[in-house]
Amino acid sequence: QVRVVESGGGLVQAGGSLRLSCAASGTIFSAYTMAWYRQGPGKQRELVAAITSGRTINYADSVEGRFTISRDNVKKTVYLQMNSLKPEDTAVYYCNIRVVRTDYWGQGTQVTVSS
Repeated sequence: QVRVVESGGGLVQAGGSLRLSCAASGTIFSAYTMAWYRQGPGKQRELVAAITSGRTINYADSVEGRFTISRDNVKKTVYLQMNSLKPEDTAVYYCNIRVVRTDYWGQGTQVTVSS
């Protein structure tokens, strides 16, 4: 069983920065993709950024150039550096680990950006 735990959310003013971390515990035998999703008030959950085991990266258009995803395979940890934050980035951010066709989710961490 894989356990996923996020940290690093909080309240920040527009233009500020936050760094989210997500650590996976448990044994993972296969290559796996690590990703960040978010769900804003009244919105559907959406992909923010993803990074494969080969370090291929995808970003949502809305965060391209402002957010940076990275991973440490030894620590089984993924990071999301968020710069130039906007009020519309306010959401619960969820970490996702995809191993083959199985998804593991964290409990989510709140990010609130004030104007």
